[in-house]
Amino acid sequence: GEGPVVGQRFVTHPLVRKVCFTGSTAVGKQVLAGCAESVKRCTLELGGKSANVIFADADLARAAAAAPAAVFDNAGQDCCARSRLLVQRSVYDEFLGLLEPAVLGFRALDPADPRSEMGPLISAGQRAVVEGYLAGADVAYTGSVPDGPGHWVPPTVVLAASTKERIWREEVFGPVVAVLPFDDEADAVALANDSDYGLSGSVFTSDLGRALRVSRAIQAGNLSVNSHSAVRYWTPFGGYKQSGLGRELGPDAPQAFTEEKNVFFSQD
Repeated sequence: GEGPVVGQRFVTHPLVRKVCFTGSTAVGKQVLAGCAESVKRCTLELGGKSANVIFADADLARAAAAAPAAVFDNAGQDCCARSRLLVQRSVYDEFLGLLEPAVLGFRALDPADPRSEMGPLISAGQRAVVEGYLAGADVAYTGSVPDGPGHWVPPTVVLAASTKERIWREEVFGPVVAVLPFDDEADAVALANDSDYGLSGSVFTSDLGRALRVSRAIQAGNLSVNSHSAVRYWTPFGGYKQSGLGRELGPDAPQAFTEEKNVFFSQD
C-alpha cells in the first residue's frame, strides 16, 4: 500500500510496539503524536539544515573541492546535506572564488551515466518547491544540467543576506547551498546552532584543538572534520532537536528494540 496508509497502520496497531521512521520533520511529528496515543516507542530520523564551517586556517582548496558533494549529492535530497556554508570573513571572497569552478564542474548527468555526480529531483512537485526557494534569491553561480527529460535543478550557490531568510533556515531538499560569512569561532558556533535542526555538519580547520572545541559545541549528532562523512553502519546515527529522536546503526541501535526487566527471587 501507499506510505501514509501503511505507516498509519504501523503507528496505530496495538501489536506493533516500536516504530522507526525516516522522513520529513512534519510527518515525523505526526508519527510521534500517533505513537504517544499508545505509549509506543519511536525512533525518528528527520530533516536537517546542516552547517559546513570553513575556518581561515583550513586547506581552502580542499574545502572548496569537497563542498559541492556535501550538498549536491542525490540532488540535495539528503537529510545530511550541508546546505548552510559558513565561511570565515577574512577568506570569504577567496573561498567563493575557489568554490565556483568546483560547482561549475560538478557533473549533473543522466543517473545511468557512470560519470554522473548528481541526477534530477524526484518529482515535478519537488522541483517547484526548490524553485520557489530560489525565487528572488541572490544567486552567486550555478552549475549546468542536461536538456531533456527529468526534473532538473542545477547545482546552485546562494548568498544569504541574513539568518532570517527561508532559504537559510528551512530544509530545501534540493541542490542549493546558502553561504554566509562569520567573524570568529564563537560566531561560527552560534550561527551553526541557530537552527531548528541538528543532524550533521562539517568543520574544516588545520587546528586540532579548534576542531575538537567546535565539534563539541555544535548541536548536531554527526560531525566530520575536514570531510563530509555522515553515515557508517558501525557508528551511531541520529540528530538533535527537530532532526529526530534516538539513534540508528552502531552499538546503540539494538537498545531501542529491547526492554529491561528486573526479576526478584525469594530466598526463603
